[in-house]
Amino acid sequence: MSGFQRHIDACNNIASPAGLIPFRIGDAPVGWLGPDLARALTFHPREIHFDGSGAALATNIRGAGARSDALARVARAVADRGHCRIRDEAFDVRPTPGGPVLATLDRGAIPAFGVIAQGVHVNGLVRRADGLHLWVGVRAAHKAVAPGKLDHIVAGGIPAGLSPFQCMVKEAGEEASIPPDLAARARPSGTRLSYMMRLEEGLRRDVLHVFDLDLPQDFTPIPNDHEVARFELWPARRVLEAVRDTDEVKFNVNLVLIDLFLREGLIDPEWAEGRRLRAGLDQGPA
Repeated sequence: MSGFQRHIDACNNIASPAGLIPFRIGDAPVGWLGPDLARALTFHPREIHFDGSGAALATNIRGAGARSDALARVARAVADRGHCRIRDEAFDVRPTPGGPVLATLDRGAIPAFGVIAQGVHVNGLVRRADGLHLWVGVRAAHKAVAPGKLDHIVAGGIPAGLSPFQCMVKEAGEEASIPPDLAARARPSGTRLSYMMRLEEGLRRDVLHVFDLDLPQDFTPIPNDHEVARFELWPARRVLEAVRDTDEVKFNVNLVLIDLFLREGLIDPEWAEGRRLRAGLDQGPA
């Protein structure tokens, strides 16, 4: 198997949500429930109803605010029974990545309910006479996810109410001490990556909004929120080799970097492998 393709396959380790129970708000499908969580939700009949099509938020709970309050109550209750971990950060609940916001749900409950989550990733680029370089972050050892792994200069989930661009500027300051006027120069890459990944805590249906930020050669990012231990400037070829040959890079960061390598010609997009990689990068949240 290709050293690049294995990362795409790892992030798409479930072909379909077969065996999971659809979860709706009104007529809109918004998530997928595992059997254990579905059983736990039967103890919340005021908020969650079951029918032949799966589970749904009670139809008498109307309006995004009331729905959010109901989901918050249920999420805390099932968290107390070990089905998720509350993180006190609300994410928007949408039927599709660009669809209307129907409610909010705590970030820690998003995988348990199989709801689409969206995030931003920034390629911090330095174009030097000796070639393209990338800033990479080394994740702090205390991180619950991928401690010590390599990461982007800026990456994070999009909280409720923020656009991808607003989130990117916020995260740039919080994570890497990048001033807002410099962060605002970041360009959307033109690609929106997605994957569907089954984990112990549920189903990750993630959509990643990718930005490219060309940084001055004399700029050095500084960790600002204890999520990153340090930043290092690597030649792009070294980053490519880390993705291809090792497991040093955080699982979903690999996908964003493969996309960058294809766009920058470090992987030939016209090769058969390049075409396969491009097709695998956007499989769409089911």
